[in-house]
Amino acid sequence: MRTRFTIGMAIVIAISLIVSSGLSDMFIPGLSVAETGKQEMPQYNSREEIPEKYKWNLQHIYPDQKAWVADKRKLEKQINSFDRHQGTLADSPAALASALEDTTAISRLFQKLYVYAKLGLDVDTTNPERQALFDQADKLNALVLAKTAWLGPEILSIPTEQITRLMAAQEVAPYRRFLQQILQTEQHSLPTEKEQLLAKTVQMALIPEKVYSAFMTEIPMPKVVDEEGRQRPLTNVSFPVYLQSPDRQLRKSAFTAYYQTLATYQNTFAETLSGEVEANNLYATVHNYRTALEASLKSNEIPIEVYEQLLETVNEHLPLLHRYMELKKRSLGVKEMHMYDVYAPLSMTDEPYIPYEQAKEMVLQGVAPLGRKYVDALNKGFVSRWIDVYPSAGKRSGAYHLGSYDTHPYVFLNYMGTSDDVSTLAHELGHAMQSYYTNQNQPYLYADYPIFTAEVASTLNEILLFESRYKRAATKQEKIRLLDQFLESFRTTLFRQTQFAEFEKMIHEKDQAGESLTADAMKRMYHDLNKKYYGPHVVSDSEIAMEWARIPHFYRNFYVYQYATSFAASVALAETITREGKPAVNRVLDHLLSAGSSVPPLQILRASGVDMSTAAPIKQAMVVFEQKLAELERLLNEK
Repeated sequence: MRTRFTIGMAIVIAISLIVSSGLSDMFIPGLSVAETGKQEMPQYNSREEIPEKYKWNLQHIYPDQKAWVADKRKLEKQINSFDRHQGTLADSPAALASALEDTTAISRLFQKLYVYAKLGLDVDTTNPERQALFDQADKLNALVLAKTAWLGPEILSIPTEQITRLMAAQEVAPYRRFLQQILQTEQHSLPTEKEQLLAKTVQMALIPEKVYSAFMTEIPMPKVVDEEGRQRPLTNVSFPVYLQSPDRQLRKSAFTAYYQTLATYQNTFAETLSGEVEANNLYATVHNYRTALEASLKSNEIPIEVYEQLLETVNEHLPLLHRYMELKKRSLGVKEMHMYDVYAPLSMTDEPYIPYEQAKEMVLQGVAPLGRKYVDALNKGFVSRWIDVYPSAGKRSGAYHLGSYDTHPYVFLNYMGTSDDVSTLAHELGHAMQSYYTNQNQPYLYADYPIFTAEVASTLNEILLFESRYKRAATKQEKIRLLDQFLESFRTTLFRQTQFAEFEKMIHEKDQAGESLTADAMKRMYHDLNKKYYGPHVVSDSEIAMEWARIPHFYRNFYVYQYATSFAASVALAETITREGKPAVNRVLDHLLSAGSSVPPLQILRASGVDMSTAAPIKQAMVVFEQKLAELERLLNEK
């Protein structure tokens, strides 16, 4: 989900989606015993059959839809009366503070309404009442943007000396950083009338993403075949599961069928993605940015150099990825390693099914280095129904965290009992705990936090979980499995997300240069990138050229790079916590988890113990990658 905001509005909804997740709303029954181990996942034919303790409780937000409608009407009144502040901001500190107070109240109430509507829809996407409710929330967003679009331009129109005096007043003190952020955008602001007009285009600008999301749920997929000749259903949900199967025939069949199916609709995918890129470039141009990349990063207080040094540093270390791929090729014993082999586990023994209750304990053990208060707060989330655990008919796929200032955090899962699912649980709870701490330590206006720091908090949990599990590993085979999974997290997060970021930068530059983003053009670009990243030991099959069509995050402009930078930062912080103990933990709790948006994100990370303004954390992460790779090589070479 991505919402475009004007500079005058501070509505931020924190949400994290797993990149490898599809967008299908189809329900896939539990996996076979061969894929999940001897113990199978509980089978639920409908959501009603799932025990209440495994479903989140939306009554914590509103007791019923009637209460939601009442707040919606309240918000509409607030929005429609907001223009009474227009033309008054320079009159006095009290007038400015009053307008900003009302802005905050509108944002806060909208956020609560939106969260309730989205959470209700995502667990039952076929429910027409919930669809209608979410549609109302979507329209509220457009109304809020349109009615508040004048705020930023009017603030920017106040003479410098006058706005300085207004900001010095005590009444305005709570809003100083907010005002400073607006003033920093002066060269990118438009007159009020133009900002209001642009705000009315928000829904149109979201059409490519909406069309893509709907289209991905409707594409018919063929059956695929495993090595025993059995047919399996292929969907956006089952596809990544099949790619991780020890069954090479199943991997190849799924890979070929999936991407060939996407290729059938390649022109449609090209149109939706090019529409997204064109909109991003247009908004950047209109607001006087040199590029869409600059517009995205600068508005989030991130220097472009951070993006560029990520691409440069990862490209310098691609030989490490090539070395890992060579190891996988030898370990899998294949003459040629194809892209459908990349996700294959090095351990061909069945991964044991991990019951959810066991996963909870594993996560709590993993995050123990963050202290008793952190663990107790996290456990509160488990027992207080913050989490929606199991897949069911009509529930969308993937995983995310979502919450508002006036609710506790909510975590959305589709738990299937794999080791990856345990990591996903730790990841999303990392987001939840950042919201929990930030809401306790910051006023509403600064309780949101940028994705740049959000992904650090979540990935840190994953890394701590790995270290905990590796220490407890009882057998060589278990250590091999865990190391391979950890190196896979490097590949899929630090390397693969950087590959996505490089592709995203390329297609925006192509469009800005006036070149057409046809399906064939994007396939060529992506295929060439894939060959560069995976190197000489992997066959870059022609089908992989369509991978860009299954990445939903390309519809959240310049978002994916933050997964890579955050992973690097998390590796550095985890090492510091291991080395220093409590002092490092306190820095993480006091800054990374509690600062919200009260200061710029790079400053937050620096205070937490990692300086992302340099390439040092990325290089440090590569050192860890090489160390873990060497350890895996040693274990595999042992007789």
